[in-house]
Amino acid sequence: MAEQRVEAARTAEQHIKMSYDEWLTAFEDSTHTEWVNGEAITFMPPKTIHQQIADFLSRLMGLYAELLHLGTVISAPFEMRIRAGGNVRGPDLLFIAHEHLERLTPDRLASPADLVVEILSEDSARRDRSDKFYEYQGGGVREYLIVDPRPGKERLDWYALQEDGRYQALLPDGQGRYRSAALPRFWLRAGWLREGHIPDPLLALAEIRGLSPEAAQALREMLLGAV
Repeated sequence: MAEQRVEAARTAEQHIKMSYDEWLTAFEDSTHTEWVNGEAITFMPPKTIHQQIADFLSRLMGLYAELLHLGTVISAPFEMRIRAGGNVRGPDLLFIAHEHLERLTPDRLASPADLVVEILSEDSARRDRSDKFYEYQGGGVREYLIVDPRPGKERLDWYALQEDGRYQALLPDGQGRYRSAALPRFWLRAGWLREGHIPDPLLALAEIRGLSPEAAQALREMLLGAV
């Protein structure tokens, strides 16, 4: 019976009562699930725009963090357990700063990430904006980026943890750029995360680092010529 429920959960979001150890065994493959309050929560396969944004941010943030030796970026499915014995979350993307890499074990992130990214879907909107918001805030996740790509609801919300332990929304600068402190000198334009507008991550990285469009294109052509 349990096997049937697990198999059904691979194609639709479901909540299945089970222990943490049972969850580890039942979903040891790449299925994207979380373990919350004694239940395994499985997720529907992502929409195309969801995955395009996730892939773009993974490449962009990953390259940035690696080239500047700032830490590491990991994409879902991957276990983040902020507290021992607590809930298990699997953010769409997380960044662990170089000075906190000891939090990363061979099996999971055993403490809060420095930056967490969640990309909303119809099924996850309430959970990401409410449950996870307060869980990440209370658990010490330094910055929380929420991307809503749903048609007619497109928006970006970036929160930074303050000294009082509460999140405060980051506002864009005069050029529409949201700047991160957890990932130093990194910024995003909300317009990059809309369907049909997602840029080449290499060109976006070049813009973040202050290269001209011509220099960025020359870099791309040089890399292509080296193949």
